[in-house]
Amino acid sequence: MMTNTYQPKRILVTGGAGFIGTNFVHYWLQQYPDSRVVVLDSLTYAGTRSNLAKLDDHSGFRFVHDTILNQERVEALLREEEIDTIVHFAAESHVDRSIYGPDAFFETNIIGTHSLLKAAKKVWMDEGNLEKAHRFHHVSTDEVYGTLALSDPAFTETTAYQPTSPYAASKACSDHIVNSYYHTYGLQITISNCSNNYGPWQYPEKLIPLTISNLLEGKSIPIYGDGQQIRDWLYVDDHNRGIALILNKGRVGETYNIGGNNEQTNMSLVTQLCSEMDKRYSDVAHFPHDSLITHVADRPGHDRRYAVDTTKITTELGYQPIETFETGMRKTLEWYLENLSDWEVTVSLFGVH
Repeated sequence: MMTNTYQPKRILVTGGAGFIGTNFVHYWLQQYPDSRVVVLDSLTYAGTRSNLAKLDDHSGFRFVHDTILNQERVEALLREEEIDTIVHFAAESHVDRSIYGPDAFFETNIIGTHSLLKAAKKVWMDEGNLEKAHRFHHVSTDEVYGTLALSDPAFTETTAYQPTSPYAASKACSDHIVNSYYHTYGLQITISNCSNNYGPWQYPEKLIPLTISNLLEGKSIPIYGDGQQIRDWLYVDDHNRGIALILNKGRVGETYNIGGNNEQTNMSLVTQLCSEMDKRYSDVAHFPHDSLITHVADRPGHDRRYAVDTTKITTELGYQPIETFETGMRKTLEWYLENLSDWEVTVSLFGVH
């Protein structure tokens, strides 16, 4: 199938101090050191400026502390930096938080995304050359599709949206708005819906870093319900490679699922982490580490299974994840163990030393 060839030169990365955004910025500047990358981040609880500190001396890097809701500032950045590509990570993304405080999710994920789209349309299309190549890439989630039974086929790009949490609903809405700017105005957009990411710099309330920090401290590891909820786990740099392929070769106006082809139950994931910690720390009072596992009441509306079909991105763009679950998990664990002194949020919240 025919694909476009596009090479971003000057990129605005929203949410670039968050987990996936941080990894993307590091990945992109390693792969394309001559690029210009401007990070826009409001530094909420999940954004950490120090994640990007090692890039401060890079001539192609700039950090801007502001919110995507500030449309005038975004427009000014697009003009000043001559941005040709926006990679939009900025989002409220924790399901539990969305259940108990959905307002911030609707404001950031829906209104914020629309603010970005308005800025992009104004600068790139209303003021600029309509024929000039540009790209607005929107990073979304597989949670917009809803939940799967054990025997159901994986989500494809044509699966009907059935979000079940305020977070998923806010991302589904933002996907539709992005698509509307392509169909109505001709804005050159792409969308990716990814499965569960893991890797360095993840905020410690998420399952994997929370488990690691609790294992180190000898604290209980909470498992929702029976722990048999299934997720497809995607190593973060496999995700970033997928985004890079979409930017470089993806078809404008298209959506691509990015997955790791690694379905695991929450219980299996935590048990494997405990086993890896057993190999490293056998002289602790809480050995074996799985003795710390504690089942807690399930959260409201907890989706049973997510899985994405990656046939489209594989056949069109040649995507394949490099990491298996085992290799990616070992890399992730080693990163956290080797970077405890730099893992500032975890140190302050969990007292890891």
